[in-house]
Order: sequence, then C-alpha cells, then structure tokens
Amino acid sequence: MTPSTPISGERGLAPRELQLRTGAWYGDYVWRAAIPPSWNVDVFTPRAGKPLTDAQIRERLEAPDGQPPIRELCRGKTRPVVIVDDLNRPTPAWRVMPALLRQFKDAGISPHDVGIVVASGTHGLPPIDAFAKKVGKEAATLCRLYVHDCDRNLINLGRTSFGTPVLVNRHVVDSDFLVGIGGLYPNHSAGFGGGSKLALGVLGFRSIAGLHYGHKSMGWGASNSLSSTFRRDLDEIAQLIGLNTTVSILLNADRDAVELRCGDHSTYYADLLDSAREAYRAPSPHQDTDVVISNAFPEDLSLTFARMKAFHLLDAAPRHASRIAIASCSEGLGFHALFPFMNAPKYHRLRMNIMHVRMLLGKPDILARRVFRRLARQVDSRRGASTPARSTRNPIWLFRPDLADTAHLPALPAEIPGIRVTSSWDEVIEGVSREQGFDAGLRVVIYGCASMQWLG
Repeated sequence: MTPSTPISGERGLAPRELQLRTGAWYGDYVWRAAIPPSWNVDVFTPRAGKPLTDAQIRERLEAPDGQPPIRELCRGKTRPVVIVDDLNRPTPAWRVMPALLRQFKDAGISPHDVGIVVASGTHGLPPIDAFAKKVGKEAATLCRLYVHDCDRNLINLGRTSFGTPVLVNRHVVDSDFLVGIGGLYPNHSAGFGGGSKLALGVLGFRSIAGLHYGHKSMGWGASNSLSSTFRRDLDEIAQLIGLNTTVSILLNADRDAVELRCGDHSTYYADLLDSAREAYRAPSPHQDTDVVISNAFPEDLSLTFARMKAFHLLDAAPRHASRIAIASCSEGLGFHALFPFMNAPKYHRLRMNIMHVRMLLGKPDILARRVFRRLARQVDSRRGASTPARSTRNPIWLFRPDLADTAHLPALPAEIPGIRVTSSWDEVIEGVSREQGFDAGLRVVIYGCASMQWLG
C-alpha cells in the first residue's frame, strides 16, 4: 500500500520528465511523461513532513488530546464501532487499525466484537475489496463489517437546533463506544473536512441534503470553517450520536500519513486545521498562464469525484488557457446520490427541488432572502440590465494514464459535456498546442495533488 517512489515537495521547476502519482487505492503509481522543451513549468504539491512510522502512530494514540487513551474510554464496553471514510477519501485507516485493535484488546474487547462502518454518505456502493484496502486485511477479516446505506436501517434521533433531521445508521446508534478515523481535506461546503464532518457519512439522505441545502457553503480552504453554521450543525450531530473520539490524519503528496492527532476533536481540530491549510495551500495561476494541469490524485477514484474535488482548480485558469485534468478513474464514472454526474436517477432534480423547498419553508429568513434576490434579478432583467456574455473556454482534457494493472479500466461515457477523454499524452500535447496557436514558451502550472490543494 505504501508508495515506493516519493514525489512529495512544494514548488519547483519541473524536469523534462513529469512525475505524478495516480491510481489511488489501485496501485498509487508514479506516472511519467515527457514535457515539451518549450514549456516553462511550475509544479505545486503539498508541503508536508516525513511519513510517520508505526511506532509514532502508536505513540500518538497513547497521548490523545483532551481524553484518556481509548483503552480506558472503552473499558467495560461490548459493542464498539469504528467509523471510517470510504475509498473516495484517501485516508489510510489501515495504518491506524492495528494500534486501535490493540487498544481494544487491552480493554478486554476481541476484534470479533468490533464493528467497522464505512461512512459512505450518499456515495455509491464500494467494491468487494474496499474493506481490506481501507482498514487492512487483519481488521477486514476479524471485525464485523458494515457499509452505510443512506436510505435504509436508519434511526431517527430528532433534529438539531438548526432544524436538520438526524437520521443515523442503526449500527452506529446501537454501539456503546464510537471512534472515527478520517482526514482533513479541502471541502467546498465546510472549507475543510475532518473532525465532526465524519459524522455526515453515517447519516440518512434527508439529513445530508438538509446539511448541504440548509447552510451557506464556505468555499475551498476557507479560514473560518470552524465558525460556519455547517460545521456547528455537524458538531451537534456528532454529540448526538456519541462521536466524541476521533483520529485525524494529515497526508503528503504520496498519500502517506505525516501527522496524526486523536482524542476530542474540539481540542485539537483548530491546530490541525492550521497545519492542513498551510500544507495544502497553492497559488492561483497568473493571468498569463497558458496551461493549467490538475492532477486529481489522491481522489481520482472516479470521474464523479475527480470532477467534484479537483476540477475547481481548473476553474481558476485564465479564459484563454488550456486545461488538463489527470485522473485514473479506476472505478469509472462513480456515483454521488446528492450530486450525481451524468447518472442521476429518474426525477432526481424534481425530488431535490421539492426537498429544498420543504427545508426552506422551515427557515423563513433564508427563504425570504432567496426570494428577494430572485425578484431583484427579474426586475433588473425587465429594466434591460444584462450580464456580459461569457467567452468560450477550451474544453477540459481528461487524461487517464494507461498503466499496466489498469488495462481493463471501466469505460467512461462516450460523450461528456465540456470534457475530452484520452489515454494518449501525445494527443493531449498536440491538442494543447493547437489551442495555444502553436506558440512556443508556454507558461504551465501543475497542481500535483489537486484534490488536496486549495488556492490562496
């Protein structure tokens, strides 16, 4: 599982051979390709420390923030449950599970009595080997395994002070001790994930929709994510379900764990958030940038999630620039029930609109503001006000590296709006050259781990 060729760094001029990670959970390969001699390239990757050893991980679990060690917290418990994020998040929970199972064993709890719930939220079903990849073969063999379903086996725990319904996975509610393992990654809704946001993955569809529709999104990497109503709502939910102990991991560009904090996330989250914001911050491309390359690793599992987590850096490219996304899409198109891309179920938009309206009816202040804005736009339109026409942008080149162990990658849709798919790097280079009028000396910016990076 551990990548063999380190490529971590921060910023530098690329050599004539580009080296980037790809295929998270499916090899974590280093992909190499030639760079045209005329390209003037800047590469930005996360600024993170050295990988933690197993001994260092055990030491951090022995010294949690704001709490006794887990072995003391769960002594006398019989139904512990570990919540882990799914493969759409790069968290290497398998690095933590051996030490965590040892703490349970010290408290007199057999691995056979430990439940593991994959907090998949509204994501699609994971592949059959997902547990072994996420938590390691030992835990996947010995523990009780559950995949969360946002539509079934839910318990209603009421509502938060924000009015959000709290529908929770039955196995989570039935447990007598909860611990979560997750990571801090840039997130559009909350600024950054991690901490109490792990609770979102074990909620019902109505709860998850209520969180996203009921709060203003903070934007990628927002500094005030701790004070957002989205985050405060999740803090309430975490308390309701008993998620008071978490393990949070900071990763480098190779998907190695370089920092780990555990315990009460309300005591350590702010410090770890500062570290994550600094490690994952990258500069926006200058207006004279000709090409922007966004490598979706380590959230390149599917097109749905690569587009959701890494394409926002391409949105910052100048209007004239060529845009390239690199993503293995090892599981093909993927699926997100709340925000599907090209595979929405029938009547999905109607269902979401009805749900959105019902939620707004319970929040008249938000409803009034939105109605006012819509009326204002209609008045401006009748007065002849208009918005400037948007200039045409170059479509995104989606490059899927052709690797030995991924020869049978699931096919993507034949036609994808605004995206050209290819596994030929030469085709990408030729296409970019045409888009840029065969100019020499192109200025190129590469984001090596775009799904973990934010622009600031």
